[in-house]
Amino acid sequence: MINSFPINFLINFPINGIWLIAIALNTILGAIALMLPRKVLTTAGICHAWGLGIIIWGCLGWQGYTVILSYLIVGSGVTRIGKEIKEAKGIAEKRDGARGPENLWGSAATGAVCAIAQAIAPNPIWLLAYVASLSTKLADTTASEIGKAYGKSTFLITTLKPVAAGTEGAVSLEGTIAGVMGSLLIAMIGWAVGLLTSPWSLLWCMIAAFIATNIESLIGATLQNKYDWLTNELVNGINTTIGAAIAILIAQSLHAFNLLLI
Repeated sequence: MINSFPINFLINFPINGIWLIAIALNTILGAIALMLPRKVLTTAGICHAWGLGIIIWGCLGWQGYTVILSYLIVGSGVTRIGKEIKEAKGIAEKRDGARGPENLWGSAATGAVCAIAQAIAPNPIWLLAYVASLSTKLADTTASEIGKAYGKSTFLITTLKPVAAGTEGAVSLEGTIAGVMGSLLIAMIGWAVGLLTSPWSLLWCMIAAFIATNIESLIGATLQNKYDWLTNELVNGINTTIGAAIAILIAQSLHAFNLLLI
């Protein structure tokens, strides 16, 4: 006798309308992305973005999707700023800035985990962590790309000695300011769509992004060249996780003192 359990399970499994929208929307956008002459993502990256987009829309709705799509668009645009300058220096992003699966998940895995956590156990803290993780990643991307192209003086974060732009662990005033503005932009979008309910949350995201981005620079300056397994994508994942964790820590600390500024 054929076991009918898998078939019956699939037939009876409740598919919420939001997930159907997520699948349809991401399929359409994925098809459009594949046809574009200049791609923000590689072909493999588009396929992985399809799955990521379904997760985010399914768990956080259009609000969460708007935030992560904004990061992708702005982050990709920032990568192309000063492209000729970075190419002349030999420090431009590979593949003309197109992101692959490793870049996608390095940037968004933490956010995806926060989105799933919110779907399983709803709590404003997960929404804050989600926005903070993407604020952190855009801060990192913006600081790096603007610093490489327009940083007048670039210093190693551990010694503050001048180094060439593009050096792991290098920081610049121009890049740092741009990174702060990048984190604020994503936080403001998160607030505008209702994921963040207090203006104070914008500040928590900015603080978290600033600290996490500098910790990432420390990792780049001290550890990344020593260990082959410590890739840029893994460091990005660590960076966004630290950003989300710091935002949670700030919010929980305020909660402990009955200061509900989230």
